[in-house]
Amino acid sequence: MKKIFAIALVTGAFVLPTMAENEETSEFTPNETPGAGFVTSLVNNSLESAMASTPAPDGKPQLGRKLTDYASAPKFGGYFIGKYSYSDQDGSHGGDGFSQRFIRMYVDGTILKDFKYRIQVQVSNSSFHMKDYFVEWAHWKELTVKVGQYKRAFLAENPYNPWDLGVGDYAQITRNLAGIGDSDNGVANGGRDQGLQVQGDLFPSKKDGHRFLHYQLQVMNGQGINTSDKNGHKDFIGSLQVQPVKDLFIGIFGWTGDYVNASGAAIDRNRWAVSVKYEHNDWTVRAEYAHAQGILANYASEGKADGWYATVGVPCTSWLKVYGKYDAYRSRKTWDSTKTIYSIAPNFQIHKNLLLQVQYNHVHNRDLIHKDYNELWGEVYVRF
Repeated sequence: MKKIFAIALVTGAFVLPTMAENEETSEFTPNETPGAGFVTSLVNNSLESAMASTPAPDGKPQLGRKLTDYASAPKFGGYFIGKYSYSDQDGSHGGDGFSQRFIRMYVDGTILKDFKYRIQVQVSNSSFHMKDYFVEWAHWKELTVKVGQYKRAFLAENPYNPWDLGVGDYAQITRNLAGIGDSDNGVANGGRDQGLQVQGDLFPSKKDGHRFLHYQLQVMNGQGINTSDKNGHKDFIGSLQVQPVKDLFIGIFGWTGDYVNASGAAIDRNRWAVSVKYEHNDWTVRAEYAHAQGILANYASEGKADGWYATVGVPCTSWLKVYGKYDAYRSRKTWDSTKTIYSIAPNFQIHKNLLLQVQYNHVHNRDLIHKDYNELWGEVYVRF
């Protein structure tokens, strides 16, 4: 414990505060990509300037349509997250030490104004893979259609990108029941799958214009990212989120389907969840409960799991926001299988392209002989 607190004090002492800039977010969920950085901003500005006019061979502007009448200038971005992890758990040998969490590069834009696209790739140590690719027809707010690979519409926390999450990892229900922590062929799913989605925002408020109802309906392969369907069955995922007042969201989520595991067995997935979220004036409150039931079709065995979490983010200054999180997961839906994590995570936004985060976790895992242990994480987020 003394070593953990000493590292935390040293890390905090080297943080120099400056003014932070807020990133634009969509109405119901934060963007899955956090914006351009130092280098990619220069690339984006150059592309936008070049596409604003079509020069003739002699260098003079031509009359008529511009390239931007057909397509927006592509927006490039990239960021990486580095991590230091210490743990006093028995057998962990002090934790993982220094590691690369991941590096991401992405590009998005619009074609003919109504068609949005995004491509995102990720490097995690030696693994390079596609993370997102999709095209979305978005002529109306009330009805959009998306096809490709993207986040599942299960749990309110799943769509958050790491910059907006506030803590160093997703909740246990998000990792285990939305698929953030699932992996195929050594590649993390990241809560994603391939398929078709219909979504929309309905019933605008006459007072401030916010939409009272958001819906999402998905038909997905069920096998995760970069993987085709293996049994012809599809997963059906849906959510409804109501916004009774601006920035307060109450949601329900449902998921039914199956997937084929490495041994070729088909496993049913039936899951539901409820959530509440409030993001206003840089204050954050999120809480969710999720339940899962799966039946191994070939062997008629059944398993259940559930969990819940609550996250609170308190803005202290323009450059410091402190998050606290209570996170519980029952892998067999019994109290004897409960793993509970209590976390506190100061976020130091010293520049819009540089975020430093320190997190202390106290873990109580009833599945272990030595049930209690402590962790200290330090993470650096850099946009480039």
